[in-house]
Amino acid sequence: MRLSKSNQGQSLVETALMLPLLVMLVLNVVNLGYFFAVVVNLSGGSRTSTIYAIEGGATPAAGAIPSSGGSSPTTNTGSVTYLAFQDLTGAVWNPTAASVQVCSQANINSSGSGVNTAGGALRANCETCTSSGCGSAGNGSPVPSADPEAPLFVTNRVDIQYTFPPLIRGAIFNIPLQAFTGICGSSGNCTFTRHVEMRAMN
Repeated sequence: MRLSKSNQGQSLVETALMLPLLVMLVLNVVNLGYFFAVVVNLSGGSRTSTIYAIEGGATPAAGAIPSSGGSSPTTNTGSVTYLAFQDLTGAVWNPTAASVQVCSQANINSSGSGVNTAGGALRANCETCTSSGCGSAGNGSPVPSADPEAPLFVTNRVDIQYTFPPLIRGAIFNIPLQAFTGICGSSGNCTFTRHVEMRAMN
């Protein structure tokens, strides 16, 4: 007499075994997609801000190069930092948590004049701004590299650094970023930095 084998419940057991793996995979993909969206928006914001730092309004009425941000960069509508924050508004979770460093000809030193270093290769006055205000010119870091064709050209640079929590917290849901040390810290927050350098005639 043959014994009949029953396979009732086999699908349920297989689903129960695979479900945690599938959930972990889906949540990693969601977090990775969010990280890519943040990087794209930071890159776009730094690019448009650098162009604005070089050209300003590019109209006959706007002859002066825009400032980095001044004492209130979130309301100083003509500043480079204001433009960066506007680019990030709606694109990232908390745009005012970003810090923006602007290295341009508009920054001045304590004596009120622009400073070139390396024989006019670049403007040394990099200014770091947050939503609460900007530091004094010359305190930014890193300073852009010297332009190879100075003093005819000057290098301008905008760095945007943004610290944010992942959509889904937990190391198990951020496996792709574990390979890159220094991006996500032990606190659970991740810090991305994007910069753009452009050259302009001096």
